[in-house]
Amino acid sequence: MKIRTSFPYETTHEDLRIPLADGTRLYARVWRPVTDEPVPALLEYLPHRLTDGTAPRDRQRHPWYAGHGYASVRVDVRGHGNSEGLPGDEYSATELADGVEVVHWLAARPWCDGRVGMFGIAWGGFDSLQIAALAPEPLKAVVTVCSSDDRYDNDVHSMGGSVLAVDTHAWAATLLAFASRPPDPLYAGDAWREMWLTRLEAVEPLLPTWLGHQTRDDYWRHGSVREDYGAIRAAVLAVGGWHDPYRDTVLRLVEHLPPDRVRGIIGPWSHQYPDQGLPPGPAIGFLQETLRWWDQHLKGEDTGVMAEPLLRSWISGSHPPATVYAELPGRWTGDVTWPSANVTPVTYALQGPPVLVRSPQHTGLDAGRFLPSGNDADLPPDQRADDAHSACFDFPVPADGGPIEILGRPRVALTLRPGAPTGQVIARLCDVAPDGSSTLVTRGALNLSARHGRDRAVDAEPGEPAECVFELNGIGHTFPPGHRVRLAVSSAYWPWIWPRPDAAGFTLEPDASTLLLPVRAARDDAARATDAAVAFEEPEQAEPLGVTVPATLGDDDLRPERLVVRDVATGEWRLEVDPRHGGTRVHPDGLECTEDAVETYTITEDDPLSARTRSDRTIRLHRPDLPWNVTVDTRSEIACDATHFVTAAEVICKEGSEVLFHRTWEKRVARTAG
Repeated sequence: MKIRTSFPYETTHEDLRIPLADGTRLYARVWRPVTDEPVPALLEYLPHRLTDGTAPRDRQRHPWYAGHGYASVRVDVRGHGNSEGLPGDEYSATELADGVEVVHWLAARPWCDGRVGMFGIAWGGFDSLQIAALAPEPLKAVVTVCSSDDRYDNDVHSMGGSVLAVDTHAWAATLLAFASRPPDPLYAGDAWREMWLTRLEAVEPLLPTWLGHQTRDDYWRHGSVREDYGAIRAAVLAVGGWHDPYRDTVLRLVEHLPPDRVRGIIGPWSHQYPDQGLPPGPAIGFLQETLRWWDQHLKGEDTGVMAEPLLRSWISGSHPPATVYAELPGRWTGDVTWPSANVTPVTYALQGPPVLVRSPQHTGLDAGRFLPSGNDADLPPDQRADDAHSACFDFPVPADGGPIEILGRPRVALTLRPGAPTGQVIARLCDVAPDGSSTLVTRGALNLSARHGRDRAVDAEPGEPAECVFELNGIGHTFPPGHRVRLAVSSAYWPWIWPRPDAAGFTLEPDASTLLLPVRAARDDAARATDAAVAFEEPEQAEPLGVTVPATLGDDDLRPERLVVRDVATGEWRLEVDPRHGGTRVHPDGLECTEDAVETYTITEDDPLSARTRSDRTIRLHRPDLPWNVTVDTRSEIACDATHFVTAAEVICKEGSEVLFHRTWEKRVARTAG
C-alpha cells in the first residue's frame, strides 16, 4: 500500500450542516482542493457516522479525491450520527428524497461546477444506485461497490425465496444498535441529549417489518433498480468481489445498462473496497481507477476508461479450502460484451437412481460468513462434512486435458418429488482435489414455494414431480485437470437459510436433472489480447486518520471468531460468532469507542422448529475531556413455531450509570413463505 502525501492540489476541509426543505439539517464533512475554480463534487451518503464510524475509511479516500481536484463530501443520513431528524427503515423514500436534495445543494455551491458524482460501498453503494434511478440532473456518474439492484433476492434478507436467518437477524440487530447511538456533543453541541432521546423514541426494530414481506412485493421493489434499469441516466461503474454476496448485481448491471455508460469490475475480494488490502487479495489501485471514471464523466477528459472491456473479472485458480487467504491465485480477464461471446453454457447430466435427500438441520454450519469482511474465520472451510449430508454428483476433469474455467452464474435444473408441501433445495458447486478436500466454489438455493416465481408462494404437492430451476451465485473459477467438479444437493442450510416447518426433504431424480456451467475460453487472438491487457495500478490511499487501539488486559483471551458446539445427547448444534467489531478505538479527536458483539445460532439436527438466533451488542462512547460517557446495550432474538416467527428485542441506553432509555419489543409474524 502506497500512502500518498503530495497531490496536484493542496486541500482543506470543514464540517457543515446541509439544510433540507423540511428544516432538517444533515451533518456533512467536506474536503476541497484549494483553487479559485469551481470543481465537480463527489458525494458519499450513508448513516454510519462520519465523525467516528466511517472516519478512518473516509480519511483514506476523501482527501485523496480532493487532492486530485474534486470537492469530496461525506454526509450522514437523517437520524444518524450528528444529523437531525429521526431514523427509519433502509433506503426509505424520505432518505432517497433527502439524497436528491443533497445532490442539488452541492451542485449549487459556488465551489462546485454543477456536476456531481456519487460513490459508496454497501449502504452508500445502494443509495448511489437508487438515487441515480431518481435521475437528479446534476448527478452524472456513480461508483457503486458491493451493492444490490435487487433488495429482495440479492441482499441480506432472502435467498431463493427463503428467509436468510444469518444476516436478516445479524444486520437487523446491528441496525437497532446503530440507530440507538447518540449524537456526539463535540459536534452536535448541548442539544445532543435532546436529539438522542427524541431519536430513541422513534427507534423500531426492523426484523418484524422485513419478516412481514416474505415474497417479492412492493416493499422490496422500492429501491430495487432492476425494476427499471432505464431510469438510471448517470454513468455507472459497478464493482464487487467473488466473496461478497452482492456480486451478481455487477453482472446484471453490465448486461442491462447501455454499454456507453457502464463498466464492471469483479475481483477476488470480500465485502471491502478493493484497495484496502484485506483478505482475500490481491488488492488493486482502486482510487486511481475511480479517478479515471470521474475525470471521464465529470470533467470530460478521455481517460481511456470507456475503452476498457465491459467487464473485467478475476478468475481464481484452484485452491485448497481455508477460512482465509492473503491472496488467491488467478488472473484478470476482460469481456467486451455480457453475456460474453467467450462463455459457452455446457450441460452436465446427473446420473444414478432416485435418491432421498433429507439433510440434518445443522447442514450448512460450514457455510462461512454471509458477509465476509477479511476476518480469519470468514470463508467456508473444507466442505466434506456438508457434502456428507448432501446428494453429491461428481464430474471428473480429465487428467490429460485442459482445465475447466467458468465465469458467470451456474444453473441447475432439478426434478424432485417433495416429501411435504414446503421445503428448500440448496445446491453447492465444489472443487474436489485428488486428496478428497472439497473447496466451495459457489452456491444457490430455492424455496420450493418460490419455484413459480419469487413474487408468490405456491405449496408443492407431496410425491408429485416438481421442476426446480435456479441459478447459483456468479463466480470465476478454474477446475484443474485431475480434480472433480462436484454438485452437492441438500434440503437444509443452517444458519444461512431459515428452515421450513417440515423436515421431510425430497427425492431427487438424477436422470431428469442437469447442471449447466458457464465455461469460458478466449476464442481468438483478439480475446486473448484483451485478457492480457487487463491490469491495475498498485493500491494507494491518503494518510491514515491515526486511530489507535490500546492494549488491554485479556487481549490474548479473545473469543473464537466462529465456534461450533455440539450437544451429543440432545442433538443440538450451536454456532457462536464474534463478528470482530469488538475492542476499543481511540480517535485523534479524543473519542474512545468500545464495541462488543456476539451472535448465536442454535438448532437441533432433527427439528426445524428448534431454530433460534440471538444477537447481543454493547457500544460505549466516551470522551474523558468533556466528560461524556454513554452506553448502548441491545438484544435481538428470533424463534419460530409452525405458523409464526417470534421476534424479541431490547434496548438499554445509559449516561454514566443512569438508565435514560429502556424498551423491549415482542412480535409474532405469520410464516407465509419463510
